[in-house]
Amino acid sequence: MKKTVIELFAGVGGFRVGLNDIHDFDEDGRAIENNDWDFVWANQWEPSTKVQHAYDCYTTRFGEGSCSNEDISKVDKSAIPDHALVCGGFPCQDYSVARSLSKEKGIEGKKGVLFWDIADVLRIKKSPFVLLENVDRLLKSPARQRGRDFGIMLRTFDELGYNVEWRVINAAEYGCAQRRRRVFIFAWRKDTKYNKNIDPVYAESYLFKNGLFASSFPVEDPEDFVNDFKLIDLTKYQDTVEMTSLFQARFENTGIMIDGLVVTGKTIPIQVKPITLREVREDRNHLEHYFLTDSQNEKFEYLRGPKKIERRNPNGEIYYYSEGGMCYPDNLDLPGRTMLTSEGSINRSTHVIEDKETGKNRLLTPIEAERLQSFPDDWTNTGMPEKRRYFMMGNALVTKIINKLEPNLREIINNE
Repeated sequence: MKKTVIELFAGVGGFRVGLNDIHDFDEDGRAIENNDWDFVWANQWEPSTKVQHAYDCYTTRFGEGSCSNEDISKVDKSAIPDHALVCGGFPCQDYSVARSLSKEKGIEGKKGVLFWDIADVLRIKKSPFVLLENVDRLLKSPARQRGRDFGIMLRTFDELGYNVEWRVINAAEYGCAQRRRRVFIFAWRKDTKYNKNIDPVYAESYLFKNGLFASSFPVEDPEDFVNDFKLIDLTKYQDTVEMTSLFQARFENTGIMIDGLVVTGKTIPIQVKPITLREVREDRNHLEHYFLTDSQNEKFEYLRGPKKIERRNPNGEIYYYSEGGMCYPDNLDLPGRTMLTSEGSINRSTHVIEDKETGKNRLLTPIEAERLQSFPDDWTNTGMPEKRRYFMMGNALVTKIINKLEPNLREIINNE
């Protein structure tokens, strides 16, 4: 099978950077792709902004025509080219399902819930393989009905003819520069050759030794698999509509679903030495633009410090909001913390490091933000404002995780 790919919610091209092992671009700004994954279609559209900076960055690095800039819900899914792999990091939203007025069963999530667009692609194009990334909160949401959203998502995959594996990966535990926890989801059609080698009876071997994630990101052997891993039966619900009101479950950091039966439990990573902030820090001089003023330092010291703040409920009842203290400035001998879209602004989550030349406290540069996500230096230097460069990296994935998956994913698709 040819290694053809479509990238949904493409952003600035993180999956493509990872799969094609991109470290640089040429004098014309085009990415130098070192692997042979053929991206036959991509889509990036940001509804809340007039200027499409992510799309502009993608087409600068991969060429005009490399990406669609249309609302994915309006895309004719049948016109998408055939492909072996769908990849994308989709927004985490509400996965509740309702019946139509005619009482027919069907997926009718809230307007703009983008997982249903992925489902539409799979229903129409019957994509053999799927690789997705999301916040690990997805496994627990919503708070009032823990696990409902992920359960509905898994049941939808099953009804579309797919089996699924997932793993929550902290990038820093596998040699990356950021303590970023994300859930990665790998799905495959039940009529693939790959599926013939997988049986729920052998879930232990798959999850700990032979599966895509176990072979790419090793974990410690289980102490008591039978008792520590549990079974969740999604087939006992009539449909996803019934699951919306009744389903809840505890999905752990590792799991597999075969024909609607889920096996899930906790795994412990065999850790690899991470990249530290000291290694990420730029060597160049004259970074005064990023230095903090005395008042900004004082503000950060307050934001990072422990605090207990009196607040009042609408009914007048008093309660206390508490926050623990954080290291200030950030420890250069640790990997970075999870980078948010607000990176570079004055808030508790923004990184502050000592400048190499002067020892003064400063913000990360956009290049350092790119290094936290394993992008080439200046990847987002395509004409967008500096604040948007930080935003793009806060929204992106750690491309090195995808690069570590690539050899085993390549083997799976080559074997089809």
